[in-house]
Amino acid sequence: MRSLTATCALALSLTGLCATPLSAQTVIVKADRMLDVESGRYVENPVIVIVDGKVQSVDANAVIVPAAVGEKREVIDLSGHTVLPGLIDMHVHLDGRPEYGGYSSLRFTDRFWTIIAAANAKKMLDVGFTTVRNLGASHYNVVGLDQAIDEGWIDGPRIINAAHALGATGGHCDETFLPPSFGVVSPAVGDSPDELRKRVREQRKYGAEVIKACATGGVFSRNTAPGIQQLTLEELTAIAEEAHFWGLKAAAHAHGAEGIKAAILAGFDTIEHASFADDEGIRLAKERGSFFSMDIFNTEYTLSQGAANGVLEENLEKERQVSKAQRDNFTKAYRAGVRMVFASDAGVMPHEQVGGQFAVMVRLGMSPIDAIRAATSNAAEALGQEGEVGTIQPGAWADFIAVDGDPLADVSELADVDAVIKGGKRIK
Repeated sequence: MRSLTATCALALSLTGLCATPLSAQTVIVKADRMLDVESGRYVENPVIVIVDGKVQSVDANAVIVPAAVGEKREVIDLSGHTVLPGLIDMHVHLDGRPEYGGYSSLRFTDRFWTIIAAANAKKMLDVGFTTVRNLGASHYNVVGLDQAIDEGWIDGPRIINAAHALGATGGHCDETFLPPSFGVVSPAVGDSPDELRKRVREQRKYGAEVIKACATGGVFSRNTAPGIQQLTLEELTAIAEEAHFWGLKAAAHAHGAEGIKAAILAGFDTIEHASFADDEGIRLAKERGSFFSMDIFNTEYTLSQGAANGVLEENLEKERQVSKAQRDNFTKAYRAGVRMVFASDAGVMPHEQVGGQFAVMVRLGMSPIDAIRAATSNAAEALGQEGEVGTIQPGAWADFIAVDGDPLADVSELADVDAVIKGGKRIK
């Protein structure tokens, strides 16, 4: 077991407090053990020192020294628990709920979904997801939500938001449920490389922190087939290049084999769904370092509850066609060495249930530690935020969860999180 940190030399075991200004807010977290996700090993009796929301030091078997006069200090005692980094879900839709499928959502005013987004954000934080990537939202709902969380008005996870998803006219990311008389078109569709470059710039202008594009059709749209490519290689390349030019990551919604390969060749950082990936697509992903972001848990909810929620039969049939292939290819891609990240597509399923996906990942062949890494260190790397989230180390945000069991022995512990800390603040 490696030593994690020693920030200053003191005779006392607990380090780091000597350098803490008395005006800073110090939080100390202690627990029975901590999972170091990078090594896959436990640290016994950790003491984690947090200053102004970030980890200052981590020590095993440390002794907590008395507070200095005037020092602001809180101790969070998680005895009897295992501490892990806060979880990261790389594919959510905060301004949606599965209870409103098909046309049933049209009962509500547009701003209803802004409030739904705030409620879903709190639900995800409460079940341990301290960072989420929101891949598509209407009316810039999640941009505003992100700002409200950052300003401290409401509790929610750290959000990396895509604003509107880019796509082709009539494609999966366009408005496909309403007739021409409504004149409703997604503000992020384009039909040439130049048009789509402009859409990237527009979404970034209005708050997008990642760019999402729909390379193929999808399950929950009309008049689109999940396996059919909808953007050309040239269009996808323009989107990825433009996103990277502005310092943003690019995520490709891609179910079909040809769309998956085109998105990888175009330079997309993550491939969402990856349902019908073929051997060549899996090889390309491994060679080029693209992450697969596969939502392999929501099928049961959709097929059991979708009809009652208003989901159309044509969409349910597409889900039936996609689900088995996606799960088979999850196993194949993992065994081939493709890098994987945790992705639930929450919104298609209830946000508060997404922790149940860990058990499915393990059932499909992934080791428990790799399932945890998919939602911590791998996800942080895919976000370009290594050392900031998905880890417990000096300089990282103090985002933790705690469970009362051993997640390496039973990964389903992560579906029942006992404590959540975000930025040094105990949420649950």
